[in-house]
Amino acid sequence: MKQQFIILFISIFSLSACGQNYESFGELKNEIISKTIPLISAEELKKVDNTKIPLLILDTREKNEYSVSHIKGAKYVGYDNFKMSKLKKVDKNTTVVVYCSVGYRSEKVGEKLKKAGFKKVMNLQGGIFDWKNKGYPVYDNSGNETLKVHAYNKSWGKWLTKGEKVYE
Repeated sequence: MKQQFIILFISIFSLSACGQNYESFGELKNEIISKTIPLISAEELKKVDNTKIPLLILDTREKNEYSVSHIKGAKYVGYDNFKMSKLKKVDKNTTVVVYCSVGYRSEKVGEKLKKAGFKKVMNLQGGIFDWKNKGYPVYDNSGNETLKVHAYNKSWGKWLTKGEKVYE
């Protein structure tokens, strides 16, 4: 039990400090992920979104992050409590784009989707931070455009350069 606690503590410390070790957001968004899931840029996603091609966008952040703002039409699925059963009615040939703050959590959920048989899964490179930094809109739970974006924590929040940072 003590060993499990130590491993958990080291993992949490590593993740929280991780955002501080990069020189630029470009470096961070390219290095934080393993690239096990194909990437889609914010620009590419915006083009696809404008064409109305059928697409399922999944927000893999936590509920409080999603509640502050999310990409229009994104479905909340979470990360810590992600359950494949939330997607049991989704055709496995559907094109799915997953995102989180910068791409790490969404990649992990994307891996689970691939393992479950989803054939077209992409990870939004740089997550909602890159989306907002490029000037694309985000929406609150009422469907209204907002400037607010949950910035995860102060270490990661420095990479969100546009919009209003929220930490609670």
